[in-house]
Amino acid sequence: MENRTARLTILIDPRKKQIFDEICASQDLTPSQVVRRLIREYIIEHADGRELPEWLKRPPASDGGGAG
Repeated sequence: MENRTARLTILIDPRKKQIFDEICASQDLTPSQVVRRLIREYIIEHADGRELPEWLKRPPASDGGGAG
């Protein structure tokens, strides 16, 4: 299972963040859930033969929050 202890801070244009937040809310997702999903997909797509842990390769049952 993932250890949710790391924090990622990004800077984003306020207009993009507002649109992003609205779209996330319309899908009943938090922005953090969406960012974690995007990072997971990016890692899997660009692993270039790296050995990935099994928990990362399978789809999450539910990305129910937490920091990360």
